[in-house]
Amino acid sequence: MELDKLTDAIVAGNMPNATALVNEAVSAGVAPQEIISTYLIKGMEIIGARFGAGQAFVPNLLMSARAMKGCLDILKPLLKGDTSISYGTVVIGTVKGDLHDIGKNLVASMFEGSGFEVVNLGIDISADRFVAAVQEHNADILVLSALLTTTMGYMKDVVAAVKDAGLRDRIKIMVGGAPVNAEFAAEVGADAYTADANEAVLVAKRLLCKAS
Repeated sequence: MELDKLTDAIVAGNMPNATALVNEAVSAGVAPQEIISTYLIKGMEIIGARFGAGQAFVPNLLMSARAMKGCLDILKPLLKGDTSISYGTVVIGTVKGDLHDIGKNLVASMFEGSGFEVVNLGIDISADRFVAAVQEHNADILVLSALLTTTMGYMKDVVAAVKDAGLRDRIKIMVGGAPVNAEFAAEVGADAYTADANEAVLVAKRLLCKAS
């Protein structure tokens, strides 16, 4: 098999081709973990690098992430408890009072497509719900999104709630959204601010010391 074509299919965001090639590889006896680490993640790294260089755009990222997810849906049941596929668990949501989710969903898709377990809480999420999700899923990273200047301040309340629950020392907190910047992230006590979905994945890996 020419498994390099699988990497090409991920880069192109061609989910039908990618999933067909994954099924062929599995039938040929290729180990699921090898398919993921050698070909699928490589494809996401390539499209991410192109995005960073201005050679690819948000729709390209989203298509690649969906193709990756389609492949992972086939492979995960075959891993038999092998957790090495996952870089960690991410809880993500748009903060209370804010109903915007397009950017947040793209970030969630990129995380999932890049090898993270993702718990997407949705929109209008209270501090208590964020804390409960972090506890329930033993999350490694909490990602907060806001698109409005009137709601971005609530991120500080979420960080405070995480501290009050005694969880701050064991979780990294990332923030993003149109009105948010690095200075604001530092002000509210977050670990990092990222401007786009690809950067979010790179920063998350760095925060967890799992950069490739």
